[in-house]
Amino acid sequence: MTVLDIAGLCVGYRSARGTIRALRDVSLSIPRNRIVGIVGESGCGKSTLISAILGLLASNAQIEAGRISFDGQDLLTAAPDRLRAIRGQRIATVFQDPMTALNPVLTIATQMTDIQYRGGESAQAKRDRAIAMLTRVGIPDAGARIDDYAHHFSGGMRQRIAIAMALLMRPALLIADEPTTALDVTLEAQIVHLLKSLRAEIDGSILVVSHNLGVIAELCDEVAVMYAGEVVEHAAVRDLFHAPRHPYTRLLLDCDPARIPGELATLPTIGGTLPDLIAPPPGCVFAPRCPEAEPACATPPPFHRMPDGHAARCIHADA
Repeated sequence: MTVLDIAGLCVGYRSARGTIRALRDVSLSIPRNRIVGIVGESGCGKSTLISAILGLLASNAQIEAGRISFDGQDLLTAAPDRLRAIRGQRIATVFQDPMTALNPVLTIATQMTDIQYRGGESAQAKRDRAIAMLTRVGIPDAGARIDDYAHHFSGGMRQRIAIAMALLMRPALLIADEPTTALDVTLEAQIVHLLKSLRAEIDGSILVVSHNLGVIAELCDEVAVMYAGEVVEHAAVRDLFHAPRHPYTRLLLDCDPARIPGELATLPTIGGTLPDLIAPPPGCVFAPRCPEAEPACATPPPFHRMPDGHAARCIHADA
C-alpha cells in the first residue's frame, strides 16, 4: 500500500527563452513504512518535485500533466484550505539548511507550540509534547532549553529541533530535503540513525532527497535516480548500488569518493553538461553524455521494469 503515488508528472517554468521542462513524465510511489531516496545532480528536478508535492511551486511554474495522490486524494486538484490542512499535519518537511530553518527571533518553545495550533490542547499540554519530542531527538535538558533561541544551539542541534518540529504531529509522510547538509560526518551519521529509529516510532514513510550517496545507501530502502527532470532508474537500494542498470547511475556511483580505491590525481567526473531543458534531446535525455549511446538512443527509451522490481529508462536495462 502506498502513502504517496506520483504518476506522469510534468512541470514547466515559464521564462523569457521559453518553457523550462523541469519535470517530464515523473512517476514514483512511496510505500507505507518505507524510506525512499531521490538522488541526482544539481538541476535534475529534485527540489521541483518536492515543491509540487507540497503545492509550493513558484508563480511561473505550471503543472502540464500528471497526478500526485496522497492517501487517495489528488493534491494537484485539492482546494487551498485542504492543502493547508495536509501540510504540517499529514505531510511534514525538514528543509536542508539547519542554520536558517528556525525563526531567529522566537524561542523554540514558541515555534513548537505555535505549529500545534490545530489541536485543542492547553498551552501546557502543547509545551509538554514539544519537550518530549525534543528529548526524543536528543536535545539534552530539553525542559530548560526549550526557552532558548535558535542561535543558542549548534548546527546539529538545530537540525534535531527541525526534525522534532516536523514529527510533532506524527505525519504519514516526512520529506527530508538534504537533511545532513552543512553537518560533519559524525553529526551526519547521528541524523541518519535518528531518522531510521523515528520512522519506526511514528509508523510513517520518509522521502529523502539528497546528492549524498552515502546517506542514501545508509538510510533508504528504495532509491530513485533522477537526471534532467526524469526518473532514469528505480530499485531497492542494495540492488541499485550493487547492480545499476542505467549508464548514468553507474557513472554517478563511480564519482562517489567513498567508492574510489586508493589515491587519484583527479576525481572522476561525468563528461559533458546537462541538456538545455527548454529543448531537451528528442530521444534518451542522457544520450549526449553517455559512453554507451548508439543510434537507437535517438528514440525515447521505454521504462523497463524487471521481475525483481528494478526499473530503468534505457534500451539495455534488461540486458
